[in-house]
Amino acid sequence: MDSELDGDVVVVGAGVTGLTTAVVLAERGARVRVWTREPVERTTSAVAGALWWPYRIAPAAAARAWALRSLDVYEGLAARGEPAGVRMAEGVLGETGRDEVDGWAAERLPGLRAATAREHPRPGLWVRLPLIDMSVHLPYLCARLRAAGGTVETRAVTRLAEVRAPVVVNCAGLGARTLVPDASVRPVRGQLVVVANPGVRTWTVSTDPDSGELAYVFPHAGRLVLGGTAEEDAWSVEPDPAVAAAIVRRCAALRPEIAGARVLEHRVGLRPARDTVRLEREVLPDGRLLVHNYGHGGAGVTVAWGCARDAARLAGG
Repeated sequence: MDSELDGDVVVVGAGVTGLTTAVVLAERGARVRVWTREPVERTTSAVAGALWWPYRIAPAAAARAWALRSLDVYEGLAARGEPAGVRMAEGVLGETGRDEVDGWAAERLPGLRAATAREHPRPGLWVRLPLIDMSVHLPYLCARLRAAGGTVETRAVTRLAEVRAPVVVNCAGLGARTLVPDASVRPVRGQLVVVANPGVRTWTVSTDPDSGELAYVFPHAGRLVLGGTAEEDAWSVEPDPAVAAAIVRRCAALRPEIAGARVLEHRVGLRPARDTVRLEREVLPDGRLLVHNYGHGGAGVTVAWGCARDAARLAGG
């Protein structure tokens, strides 16, 4: 059992990584404040789909371990029916072979099997995974943090050194590029289209083997989240109409009932990519403790709880 913390902790960043880390710390007895430049509903995490599956994250072995620890939590939330926006949903991981899950996840995924030709036009896996509605999950994390005595404050940070707390946890995501500073953190732009759900109940993730283009369909209450893109080093958060139309076309090719669905919203998020996740502690010259937990790429939701627990242990001394 990790020891409880004494004193104040400031978590910088209120995406899923920051909020989950704050919840773990607060529920272990720390007095936690979350500082965020943007309101929670405007973070990158609010844009996420969000399906549990390691995507664009390294190192692979650590990411898988964090993901499995998070899977335990999401399965528990879904089973207990907590108002966390988490449900176990069936769907197809397209262009994915059994060898990609054997040895680390296959035994944790009951019902895993090859997708049929009717379910997906190319080889893939039929599997049941957590699907998280971030419009519900982020407020759930905020409420859980408040229940444990923590707070969320809209407060911009320009330098980590200005955070005068005994323990600072850096969950700033892409913001770590300037806050640390860490030039190895870079954006991978993702654009989504939200449409009215014409009755789709299962999710699909697919990558065209020739073009490499990504398509995914995530059903949530009353709507479908369609994606997507993965544009390296692209900083624009403005939706591109041509990209949006291409996303709808790719998704409708997989699920014809999507064609003509009413568009509800366009979203853009910048994934905080890094060659490897940075999850480590350092002691500042004045003796204060700084813990880094950033660089999760496209898997922030997937590894949130695993990383949060490791970050909390590092923050506990």
